[in-house]
Amino acid sequence: MKTELIPYMKALQVGPPAAAKPQGSRSSSRRRLKQNLPWLLMFAPVAIYFIVFKYIPMGGLVIAFKNYHFLHGAWGSEWVGFKNFEMLFTDPATIHTIRNTMMISVLSLAVGFPFPIILAILFNEVRRQWYRKSLQTLLYLPHFLSWVIVGGMVITLFSQETGAINAVWEKLAGSAFPFLYHESSWLAIFLGSGVWKEAGFGAIIYLAALGNIDTHLYEAASLDGANKFKQILHVTLPGITPVIVLMLILGMGRVMEVGFDQVYMLQNSVVSNISEVISTYIYRMGLQGAQFSITTAMGMFEAVIGLILVLIANGVARRFNQSLW
Repeated sequence: MKTELIPYMKALQVGPPAAAKPQGSRSSSRRRLKQNLPWLLMFAPVAIYFIVFKYIPMGGLVIAFKNYHFLHGAWGSEWVGFKNFEMLFTDPATIHTIRNTMMISVLSLAVGFPFPIILAILFNEVRRQWYRKSLQTLLYLPHFLSWVIVGGMVITLFSQETGAINAVWEKLAGSAFPFLYHESSWLAIFLGSGVWKEAGFGAIIYLAALGNIDTHLYEAASLDGANKFKQILHVTLPGITPVIVLMLILGMGRVMEVGFDQVYMLQNSVVSNISEVISTYIYRMGLQGAQFSITTAMGMFEAVIGLILVLIANGVARRFNQSLW
């Protein structure tokens, strides 16, 4: 009986259809490729930009481990290992520059990070559209001005001799105050100008997140007796928490980055003890002093610290199920 069933059992075995399965998967892959082709073409310039201007230049980091010379080039220069890094971390001026960078960056993050969130919540509560759009336009506008213009405005306002702020201050206090030549006031002006320039534009992301919150949650909270402040605390903020965490993680990656334009426009020799940061150090030592190996090492150190901070921030966020990856 078993020998009679063998031909039938062989006939029931799946042979050719199994070989036809990859052909179906290939056809579905082609179909998906055709469907996504317009998006891939739109993304191609972005990918080319990052490859050409971000990833390929990473090869130049080898200069940090060499005694770079123009005639020999990046690959032909003498290999010195970690000597440039040893010079960085044994120079008191360099250590002071790194400390200034970290201090200003942490203060900028602590002061500037909450403002876009606050502005977005305030914008979201405005019900008159014309008034809301007018405010948004006024607060978005500084983002599109270069730091050359913004720095000139700040210097004009806080100038000790002809500044409008000092004109009022002199009438009240009896004498002008050197706002731009005093370390504490210079730091306050630096942080304030950064917030004024970027907070309005940074609120756009949070406004988009606020638009995704279900309005029924506000109605339910109102029926439960929650006032506007409690609605913001228990509905609005939890609704945009994933976006806040995402922006915080990205912000941590820029902790070691202090914008060159802003510092360069506002700094002066009197406050150089606090205004000398990594970006100005690289400009002064690298471009003006032609010490490319040292400044490349400094730039690599800055990038590595930024990467470590992003990984730490993402690891902490993962514990609360809010990680970026």
